[in-house]
Amino acid sequence: MCELLGMSANVPTDICFSFTGFLHRGGGTGPHRDGWGIAFYEAGGYRDFRDPHPSVDSPIARLICDYPIKSHVVISHIRQANVGQVQLANTHPFTREMWGRQWCYAHNGQLAGWESLPLAVYRPVGSTDSEHAFCFLLGELRRRFDDLPASPEAIWSCLHALCERLRGLGVFNLLLSDGVHLYTYCSTKLAHITRRAPFGKAQLSDAELSVDFVEHTTEHDVVSVLATEPLTDNEQWVRMLPGELLVWRDGEIVARYLDHGETAQ
Repeated sequence: MCELLGMSANVPTDICFSFTGFLHRGGGTGPHRDGWGIAFYEAGGYRDFRDPHPSVDSPIARLICDYPIKSHVVISHIRQANVGQVQLANTHPFTREMWGRQWCYAHNGQLAGWESLPLAVYRPVGSTDSEHAFCFLLGELRRRFDDLPASPEAIWSCLHALCERLRGLGVFNLLLSDGVHLYTYCSTKLAHITRRAPFGKAQLSDAELSVDFVEHTTEHDVVSVLATEPLTDNEQWVRMLPGELLVWRDGEIVARYLDHGETAQ
């Protein structure tokens, strides 16, 4: 299956260190050779890079590592194709506009019976179950809400219910963002770590690279990184529970939804 990488931070932050380890899994230390992509939200804007070739050999991926784009929210994906050809149209992350915001999405897993999911406003460009599920998600949110409500908790609860429905079709691990919040939903595998003062050193598991975050941060910085599997071997990562939805903003968890309906903030 594919792998996911995400970041939420309270200050503009580059993801070069984590992305360096992540891209090695795209055909180097891992089998995910069928494309990769990464999306950044910057100062109200959005940009992404996608490539249907292995990330470990990609000149575009090396550019990202050498070009420290600073962002509050990042979503990245490396693909091991199950449904749909290896081509740019099927390469994550996918994006659509809704309520005046760019919504970005990446999925890890495989769904059965996804063709029967009803579509309304949004239609897939490619041929993957992942993009079809994304169009279904946004279409259902847009059908139930005319615009962003003043209180976003209603959307969060609805999103959790929709993710639970999709989990019923198979494996559905998700990263989703509107540029303000980062939503992470776990079906089988997703782990996270939050780095804050006092900062220390980290060592990548997939590459011979370490960093001392003290040299690159202030005492006020909060940066959370999420990945399918932990990216470092000397830090304590927290594994999400199956059926758990976490809502992140500025590096912090602001809401949590569990598969039996419990919420916490």
